[in-house]
Amino acid sequence: MIFLETRRLILRNVAPRDAAAIYDYHNSEVCARYQRGQTRTRSGIDALVQRRRNDLLSLDAPALLAIALKETDELVGEVVVMPQDGTVSLGYTISYLHHRKGYAFEALSALLAMLHEHFPSQDFVCFTDPENRPSMALLQKLGYQDLGYAPKIHARMFGKWLRPDTRAELRQAAQEHSSHSAGTP
Repeated sequence: MIFLETRRLILRNVAPRDAAAIYDYHNSEVCARYQRGQTRTRSGIDALVQRRRNDLLSLDAPALLAIALKETDELVGEVVVMPQDGTVSLGYTISYLHHRKGYAFEALSALLAMLHEHFPSQDFVCFTDPENRPSMALLQKLGYQDLGYAPKIHARMFGKWLRPDTRAELRQAAQEHSSHSAGTP
């Protein structure tokens, strides 16, 4: 199923034909260094694709979407949409073969607009490795605000369309970490 199209891309369900590309970038140091808990074995990726190939975008369960070139259907990356308790979180990987081409911005801009239109009452958050400067810059370009460091998950927090209470909770968590760290000799 195609969820949406942009000028150069389609966001669709993952398919068995995507497994080789996913295996390649999940095992590339350029991409893997910032990934956490991602399946890296070929059999694991085959099983993941089989399990997630019919995902739907809803608030009931996560969805794994392929990001592919519109003209050739070549996989350039993936995005996972993770709804939970009034919050939609995104995780994304673009293959090292397709970095610096604007695909992440193009795909995520369109996806965020669609998700916000369908689920306007949800908070949108993303977490990224504190050393992943390209991802942090992308999130800010997408309109996310840097909310600080989340020590429990060793990540920087970014939020968009946040309710005031959610924003306050996330900032409080970051401030607590900062005050604990400042008092440590």
